Amino acid sequence: MLKFTEEHEWLKLDSGVATVGITAHAAEQLGDLVFVELPEVGAKLEKGERAATVESVKAASDVYAPLSGEVVETNAAIVGEPGVVNSDPMGAGWFFKLKLARIEDMEELMDQNAYKSLIG
Repeated sequence: MLKFTEEHEWLKLDSGVATVGITAHAAEQLGDLVFVELPEVGAKLEKGERAATVESVKAASDVYAPLSGEVVETNAAIVGEPGVVNSDPMGAGWFFKLKLARIEDMEELMDQNAYKSLIG
């Protein structure tokens, strides 16, 4: 199940754990990333809380927790090579995996068609 937020994060659910990243639209708007800071494994995040930070040649931006849960894994590869987020934002450029506090909260998020309507 693939879902999206109005803040341009995507989530892919697998067995109660959501892989989280930023959308291709967000990566394009940010420009070439030069720095990524990820949350700590074990961090408990609340929906809407800052979870990560990205910096590009244009600006710095926060990535928010799309839902509440516990960080169970982070993608260290994008810390060493932030450009992966630009080249493959919805694949190898994922940010972290979140064990959801309430899986049913996924229903509150947008599907792909709703997200496409949002970004026009």
